Amino acid sequence: MPKVLLTVLVSRCRCGYLRQGDAFTVEDICPPLCQELWNAAYPYVFALRNGALLDCGAEKAARFIVKCPDEGRVVLRGEAVE
Repeated sequence: MPKVLLTVLVSRCRCGYLRQGDAFTVEDICPPLCQELWNAAYPYVFALRNGALLDCGAEKAARFIVKCPDEGRVVLRGEAVE
């Protein structure tokens, strides 16, 4: 089962917890993200962990971009890695 690498592209996090460039590999447990951001990213992570290709602009790819529901203050890129 592929792992998913989450990378913080933009961070204006109110709590100051995440910094631009932070990266987390998702295998079996949740990464240290706030609940709201994890809720936004989890469906995509689940799909990639199970071999899906996602709509990524005009193509299908094993990656995604997701924004924090708090006005998009944090932007994550997720990508399947072996």
